[in-house]
Amino acid sequence: MIVKLENPQKAEKLFADWQEGCVWSALQGIMGDIYVDDEAGPASGAVVLGDFAFLAGKPNRDILLWKPLVGEKNFMIFVPQNDDWNGIIEECYGNRAKKVVRYAIKKERNIFDREQLEDVVLNLSSEYRISVIDKELFNQCMALEWCRDGVANYPDYDLYRRYGLGVVILKGEEIVASCSSYSGFNDGIEIEIDTKVDYRRQGLAYVCAAKLILECLDRGWFPSWDAHNLMSVGLAKKLGYHFDREYTAYEIRDC
Repeated sequence: MIVKLENPQKAEKLFADWQEGCVWSALQGIMGDIYVDDEAGPASGAVVLGDFAFLAGKPNRDILLWKPLVGEKNFMIFVPQNDDWNGIIEECYGNRAKKVVRYAIKKERNIFDREQLEDVVLNLSSEYRISVIDKELFNQCMALEWCRDGVANYPDYDLYRRYGLGVVILKGEEIVASCSSYSGFNDGIEIEIDTKVDYRRQGLAYVCAAKLILECLDRGWFPSWDAHNLMSVGLAKKLGYHFDREYTAYEIRDC
């Protein structure tokens, strides 16, 4: 029987080796849900936060097919802890499961060159302005499909103010780039970065991310970064991060 844990500490051993901000968020009871096969001594489990499901322990078909795992979503990203999950993901979801490569970035503190990041922000063109996300900007981002992921996992601004952080670049009153927290954990955030289509390839993501990292440094927070493609890896390196490894994930359509 699959159960949703009320006490996330019961899954600590199952997810102990994960270096992933979203997993930390769930284990700390801040945001996200944890599903396991046995509440007393789980052998299999999943952390679900936003569009991601992180699968740990012994592969379990019941967890993969348990409808509350994906809710009403039409799209999910399954991240298996080990290759043993791959086969049953493909069996359960068939051609709805697309195997992809993602890129882990090292979780290192004290690696950022503050002066470099400040220079990046100062060189933002005068036609734009940059601002930390407040309640008004939070609500604006929530209403914009292209940058909604940066705030959508927070049910309200109060939780975002406590465990989230973000910045936007505006042209006039229009948000054109956003770098915000996909999730929050104790002393850190998982970064989500987006640029409106018409404003891409102008370096706005670089500026936005530099500003958010500076804001994190001011708070003593760690800005965790995970890359979905090589372009994101390249941007992370420019900001001071170091590449860790490739890993397998599955994009699930029509869950």
